[in-house]
Amino acid sequence: MVVYLDLIFLMNLLIDASLLLMTAWIRRQRVRAWRITASAAVGAAYVLMMFLPELSFLFTFLVKFLFSVVMLWIAFGYASLQNYLRNMGAFYMVNFAAAGGILGIHYLLQNSGEVWSGIWYSASGGLGFSLEVGSIFTIIVFFIVVLWFKAVVSSRRAVERVESCLAEVQVRIDETTVRCMGLVDTGNQLKDPLTRWPVMVMEASLWDQMLPESFLSRLAAEQADNLIMEWSDEDSFPWRDRLRLVPYRGINKGSQFMIALKPDEVSVVQEGRTVTTGRVLIGLDGGRLSMESAYRAIIHPVLLEGMAGREEEYLVSTSGS
Repeated sequence: MVVYLDLIFLMNLLIDASLLLMTAWIRRQRVRAWRITASAAVGAAYVLMMFLPELSFLFTFLVKFLFSVVMLWIAFGYASLQNYLRNMGAFYMVNFAAAGGILGIHYLLQNSGEVWSGIWYSASGGLGFSLEVGSIFTIIVFFIVVLWFKAVVSSRRAVERVESCLAEVQVRIDETTVRCMGLVDTGNQLKDPLTRWPVMVMEASLWDQMLPESFLSRLAAEQADNLIMEWSDEDSFPWRDRLRLVPYRGINKGSQFMIALKPDEVSVVQEGRTVTTGRVLIGLDGGRLSMESAYRAIIHPVLLEGMAGREEEYLVSTSGS
């Protein structure tokens, strides 16, 4: 059997460098190219030692662990024990994910004959299993698994960012109370031009039992100013006097209008702090604000501003305005 040590070294150099870069991305560490290259070279050189019988004593758990410690020290340096241990945890997590992904995909692609041919019995009666994975297959699947793992972590981070901006919302109109999760959007500056009250956008489907029939389908397709005239004249709609028409400018669009309701009371709870006000309008959106339904309202940031004077202003309910 011919073994090309240079190809094995380059393959492991590439894989180790990718694992270190993925670790740096997860830990949000700034790295230098020479550090990553030197660390990956140490890991690749360790693999070559397996072809030297006189160095077989190096292939123990303790030596393998020490090599990983050295690789991390070369790649990221040593700032503190806590930071170092976190880098190590992320490094092993990436390694286990990549190795598990390669073996899992390889197993899925095998047929039953290949699986059974890899099973053998030892002299003592034990059951063993051998698995041969090609180099090209390993490289291709490795990068697929790494990119997949990166996408999963990115998605998780996006969810965490959204969750940090979520707050509980409770809106009361007459005897009807609607509760949902809302997203605090610092870029939302929508206000009613007449009263200067902030506008909190909510999915219209939350109010479907109280709104006129066919409201949801028509809201997304027709002009809001035409619809509000119809609903203002509809006797079966109990909230005609609460209807408002709020102008806004959409992205890459001209001026548009949004139908809004004036609530009796709106409460927003975030991190144990509750803000209650009646000086706000509820804009109705005919679609879905979040594809994952993580939130169903867009909260105006002024409702959660921590300034004492502004908070006192909003704690006064002015439902008669």
